Amino acid sequence: MPSQDFFDLIVLGAGSGGLAAAKRAASYGARVAVIEGDRVGGTCVIRGCVPKKLLVYGSLYREHIEASGSFGIDIGNVSVDSKTLLSNVRKEVDRLNSRHTDLLKDAGVELIIGWGSFISQNCVLVRDNLSDNNGRKIFAENILIAVGSQPHKPEVSGAELGWVSDDMFNLETFPENIIVVGGGFIACEFASILNGLGVNVTLIVRGEKLLRGFDEEISSELQERMQKKGIQLLLNQTIRLIEGSVGELTISIDNGIKHNSDGVLFATGRKPLLSHLGLELASIKLESNKIPVDINQATNIKNIFAVGDVTNNINLTPVAIEEGRAFADRIFGSKPRYPDYNNVPRAVFSNPEIATVGLTEKQAIDRYGLNQTEIYRAKFKSMQMAFSRLENRCLLKLVVIKSSQKVVGCHMIGEYSAEIIQMAAIALQMGARKSDFDQTMALHPTIAEEFVTMS
Repeated sequence: MPSQDFFDLIVLGAGSGGLAAAKRAASYGARVAVIEGDRVGGTCVIRGCVPKKLLVYGSLYREHIEASGSFGIDIGNVSVDSKTLLSNVRKEVDRLNSRHTDLLKDAGVELIIGWGSFISQNCVLVRDNLSDNNGRKIFAENILIAVGSQPHKPEVSGAELGWVSDDMFNLETFPENIIVVGGGFIACEFASILNGLGVNVTLIVRGEKLLRGFDEEISSELQERMQKKGIQLLLNQTIRLIEGSVGELTISIDNGIKHNSDGVLFATGRKPLLSHLGLELASIKLESNKIPVDINQATNIKNIFAVGDVTNNINLTPVAIEEGRAFADRIFGSKPRYPDYNNVPRAVFSNPEIATVGLTEKQAIDRYGLNQTEIYRAKFKSMQMAFSRLENRCLLKLVVIKSSQKVVGCHMIGEYSAEIIQMAAIALQMGARKSDFDQTMALHPTIAEEFVTMS
């Protein structure tokens, strides 16, 4: 066995979880190889969180500029050049891709470009492309699966004419009108981004409401705000047929009505990127097309582990990073620590944005009972919007257990929600009670002060 092809750890995938695990393991002196057939950085950096947030910032400028007149600032007519925005986003992604590649090198991790698949429980074949049967065999004592997920299209006739979220970052310019399919956070985010950039947006949702799993009062507020911003919302509808060509599409939905659109974006969920891994050759078991793992991130094979979107845990970038680092700490650093999946904050970068941590009102009632659940809320127009014709209002909400007065949920919709809830998550993680919020001095005038003045 060639010594240069034997490692202490092979990481399949150079996304958030894989990079975190690889660099942490290497810091303990482990010999680590990362195998990646695409760009270093993974979904979050290359085609997800980072470029999407840049588009969010771009989409908000028009609204801010239009509101600036009420503050005495005369800018004149505002036009949107999405070609420039998309080009600049791609340049930033290129920079980050290079930066993450350099960080691997600095950490002493060997980056192997190619597609890895299992030959055995200790051996991986690296191929230049998925159709190639030949490649480099590398061996390791431990293997970590961190290949992430990919957007999923529903089985609709003509679905090949539609885009997924990955495609949006590669467009030269955004269309004049678009249909977005889905009711989750990706659908709400892109609908808001495109609406903010002047695109006519129709959002088609299979269910009766947006953002399943989020606090219903918060998601209902977002639904109302999106509609008032001009997004056409069609609930309880399913696309049945797409015809034509990109730029001239005809979309048929359940109610028999046909819609013409320049493009269709499917934001209908993601699925683990597992088909090319040859998991059966390593006898790795799947459940519902995901890899079940135990508290150690271990699969059913004791030396093969998994983190991130391929697993049955919470599929969020910060969770994958923490899983990767904790895995490396245990295996290579002799530090037995484990991710804490309680009080994981989440955000939806829609307009207005949503952020949340802990239990929703319904979850609290289901767990503790109606008589043991107290809800505190504040709804108001922020000072930033005081002169604006827009009806954006902030809604802040605390969910409290009556007997102990422990705060078990904190939810918000409005400006800076994500920044505020990130700090509130610390309080929940520490087990804060309503009295702790009450006894905290308010910082005035701010939006966040409402969380410590609720009665």
